[in-house]
Amino acid sequence: GFAVVASEVRALAQRSAEAAREIKNLISASTTQVGEGVKLVAATGQALERIVTQVAEINAVVTNIAASAHEQSTGLDQVNTAVNQMDQVTQQNAAMVEESTAASHSLAQETDALARQ
Repeated sequence: GFAVVASEVRALAQRSAEAAREIKNLISASTTQVGEGVKLVAATGQALERIVTQVAEINAVVTNIAASAHEQSTGLDQVNTAVNQMDQVTQQNAAMVEESTAASHSLAQETDALARQ
């Protein structure tokens, strides 16, 4: 009976030692995976920081584009105003030319009338 019990205790000790080795291997593998996970999280953090920096740079560029577009709009408004003023002056000049032409014809007719007398 004692030999049977001793044999069972020996087998149990061997299984326990084997289980302990497996647990040690699992813990080692888990530690390695956790280390890799930490590295990946750090890399992700760095990537996110770069993304934030690039978004800020893009925001600055878009702000500059918006400011430039506003300046161009203001410039175009000024050009439009100048063109409208030139159009008004041109129309006034055309009206004065018509008046001058009419006055010239009138003077020519009066000159002809005076010359006939």
